[in-house]
Amino acid sequence: MNKKGNTPSRIQALIREAPVHERRLEMKTYPLENNQVIIEGWLRDERLMPGYTWDGKPRPPGVVHWIGVRLLIGNWPLTILDAEAEMRQVPHQQCPTLQDTVKKVVGTSITAGFSDEIRKKLGGIEGCSHMTHLILAMGPAALHGFWAQQTREPRPVPKTREEFEGLSLLVNSCRLWREGGPLLQEMEERLEERKNN
Repeated sequence: MNKKGNTPSRIQALIREAPVHERRLEMKTYPLENNQVIIEGWLRDERLMPGYTWDGKPRPPGVVHWIGVRLLIGNWPLTILDAEAEMRQVPHQQCPTLQDTVKKVVGTSITAGFSDEIRKKLGGIEGCSHMTHLILAMGPAALHGFWAQQTREPRPVPKTREEFEGLSLLVNSCRLWREGGPLLQEMEERLEERKNN
């Protein structure tokens, strides 16, 4: 049975043992003045049972990666204004030498193509794959955090689609927000109702 008490799914029913690994991503956005926010993200990999290293030595369970990134976000379109990384737990002595590669993302806009830009700047031999994975997840989370900050106070209701700040980031971002899709249709209907009232 799954958590809701329903019959397990076909794939879920195949699980017979306790997990061997867990990855957690955690992100929080903090408001600042001047329409800026700081998003802080953490990636934590934990080996949940003993194993062996590549050369046959016993390896105990425990945290393998615990890496944090803080991004200062502002301007429009939203842009990474500053960046810093922290490596609390890493598997290799040399890993902390890669912390400063996070500075390569400064100036990157969180718009269409964000993921490709981050991969160009930090992917492969340009940086740390775990830090890159974390920053890729932080982009959309930064948008949500920024919008949460912006909606703490009432704002003028848009009268047209063009006045809807940030709409360009939503359009075609998923199937529901596709051009002509249900969410854009609903928004346009509500704009039309407001225009006629």
